[in-house]
Amino acid sequence: MPAGNSGGGALRHVTADSALLFATRFVRLFSYGALSVVLVFYLTGLGLDESQVGLLLTLTLLGDTLVSLALTTQADRIGRRRMLIAGSALMAAAGITFAFTSNFVFLVVAGTIGVISPSGNEVGPFLPIEQAALSEVIPAADRTEAFAWYTLTGAFATAGGALCAGLVTGALQRAALTPVASDRTIVVAYAVLGLLLMAIFLRLSEGVEMRPGAHAQGRAGALLGIHASRGVVLRLAGLFAIDAFGGGFVVQSFAAYWFYLRFGVAPATLGGIFFGANVFAGISGLAAARIAARFGLVRTMVFTHLPSNILLILVPLMPSLPLAILVLLLRFSISQMDVPTRQAYTMAIARPEERSAAAGVTGVARTTGAALAPAFAGLFYAHPALISVPFFLAGTLKIVYDLLLYRAFAHIHPPDDACQI
Repeated sequence: MPAGNSGGGALRHVTADSALLFATRFVRLFSYGALSVVLVFYLTGLGLDESQVGLLLTLTLLGDTLVSLALTTQADRIGRRRMLIAGSALMAAAGITFAFTSNFVFLVVAGTIGVISPSGNEVGPFLPIEQAALSEVIPAADRTEAFAWYTLTGAFATAGGALCAGLVTGALQRAALTPVASDRTIVVAYAVLGLLLMAIFLRLSEGVEMRPGAHAQGRAGALLGIHASRGVVLRLAGLFAIDAFGGGFVVQSFAAYWFYLRFGVAPATLGGIFFGANVFAGISGLAAARIAARFGLVRTMVFTHLPSNILLILVPLMPSLPLAILVLLLRFSISQMDVPTRQAYTMAIARPEERSAAAGVTGVARTTGAALAPAFAGLFYAHPALISVPFFLAGTLKIVYDLLLYRAFAHIHPPDDACQI
């Protein structure tokens, strides 16, 4: 059995720091999931049209990219806890601004400087730094399994957030609140959860920082905090950008909006749909550890991702709402198997003193790719005849990514991925 792939059982090595990192993952993804269900509805309710919303989401993701790059590439040098706390403050500030202004310029500034997730997925500096921190407090032999449980935690949190947002906004509207006012409660809650996140990060110990003596290794000539691992990390970053660019056409906010436009589904029902989708996604992440134990990390990434992208293309071809939901759920049931394996592969192939930077650079590449797509997607959603095009583009681009990834990395195994078949 390869190191880091213990077969998907219960996580065996739990420390106080790893428990806190799992808690921050839950709080953050719960807030992201809740916001993603209502964000497009909220922004259009403020008076923005679909093209403005798409532009705003693109600028927001680009801003998240710059914030992530600035914080993650310096985290190993300045301190991981400090950067995580700074990211939490930016998340809270962005939520407060979005809740109390409808001015497009102010929204752009807040979204660009702060941390806002329109997709329900990770944005900002949190994920890369937490991956590096977990790699310090979890044995290498348990890394893939830990990341599988970490993915599951996030998926259940995103699902719970989406469900909660749907239930809360539905209840508030039945109590005679306007749609914008009910959606605003979710935006305010997002800001409050950012403050809670900051409080949890303050409790992390020195154990999440780099091991003593590791800092000086490989620093000469470092670019963006990476030196010895630079070549492979930059190649991975380029491929991850293609995958994320495809996914950016169907971020959860726009996917929810598509169900509304195509089938007239209300936000409360959408919360239930995406609750189920994210639960299936999280469970699939646990299966990834067992599959990777047999076939290796790269093969698991590619051969579980390919069929999920075919299913993504099929979603808008379904003639009825039940069939569209069924295909979406089938897609999510295998779509996240590449996530813990991708994270484990990046951490294993990078030197320990470069892990925050390596995760940051690859994460920034993904965020950049994802940031470019919503502006184009918004143009498609502004024309009723074209609302399904983003699904076709997303699935095709992600299939291209799978093929290129396999060609480039199927033969490159990190030191602690013993599966060489």
